[in-house]
Amino acid sequence: MHVPDGFINLPVSAIAGVAAAGAVAVSLRGARRELDERTAPLAGLVAAFIFAVQMLNFPVAAGTSGHLLGGALAAILVGPFTGVLCVSVVLLMQGILFADGGLTALGVNITVMGVVTVVVAYGIFRGLVKVLPRGRRSVTAASFVAALVSVPAAAGAFTLIYAIGGTTDIPVGKVLTAMVGVHVLIGVGEAMITAATVGAVIAVRPDLVHGARDLAAPLKLLVGGKLVDATPEPAPAPVAARSTRKVWGAGLVSALVIAGVVSFYASASPDGLEKVAADQGIDKKVGEHATANSPLADYGIKDIANPRISGGLAGVIGVGATVVAGTGIFWAVRRRREDGSRSDTTPVRAEESA
Repeated sequence: MHVPDGFINLPVSAIAGVAAAGAVAVSLRGARRELDERTAPLAGLVAAFIFAVQMLNFPVAAGTSGHLLGGALAAILVGPFTGVLCVSVVLLMQGILFADGGLTALGVNITVMGVVTVVVAYGIFRGLVKVLPRGRRSVTAASFVAALVSVPAAAGAFTLIYAIGGTTDIPVGKVLTAMVGVHVLIGVGEAMITAATVGAVIAVRPDLVHGARDLAAPLKLLVGGKLVDATPEPAPAPVAARSTRKVWGAGLVSALVIAGVVSFYASASPDGLEKVAADQGIDKKVGEHATANSPLADYGIKDIANPRISGGLAGVIGVGATVVAGTGIFWAVRRRREDGSRSDTTPVRAEESA
């Protein structure tokens, strides 16, 4: 659903850019509460994983494909504020390096694919987790529903922006019907990928899933008709001390394999927005991408004739660039959190020493 330059006029694109910048600023502050020494590097990995899986377009209807948006997955794994940042990093890398998604439309894309998907998905997820029985299956089921709804919600958000600033005179009702209709189907694929990924991480390290952190509860035994606390067993190593290297390594390898190998078999059909734009005439004024001459444009490396090698290397480079950029940003956010904590405690220590 990457919106190219030319779909939305410049004034509305600028307003969307301001809104997106505000959302990113709020998310930077909120992410300080979500990130710690375990989750900061994993957040960079989540961004890289989303980048890789977005290269896997899957068929949803005749002549139409879809791909992961990733907002629901990121929000559930690393938190809503960090999730917005993850998707924003992916969109920035795609726009600059791969000419995917217009640069003037970057604010539109962050708003639609990042903010809307995260807010809708995480709100639904938290609501379902509260009413469903506590357990890992409930988290996985809630992830499925949240991801499913987030995609047509994003399609609706794009339609609203198009209604305000679209550059072509197409009836908004037709655009809304076409966009929501095809993206409901894409949402099923998004839901399956999200639920499978969340379920896999929960099975290995539930403590690393932001949306599942409140699942732990003290063990109870029924004694004389009453529930009492079970005798605690020797405590395991503190969660903060448990290494995340295995999870990080497995996730990085998966992202590299998906982007470097599996992506070659992705559907070549246009995605939902491209198909609707072509059918409805929205793309009449689409502009050439500012980085169309990038050596990685269209997810291939120029001067390499073999499409398998060209696309695979481009995917690997994209994963590497995204994980480096994302991890750097999230480590910086975490350091700001630590610096803020130190500054908050300094006056107290001074009074104590006095």
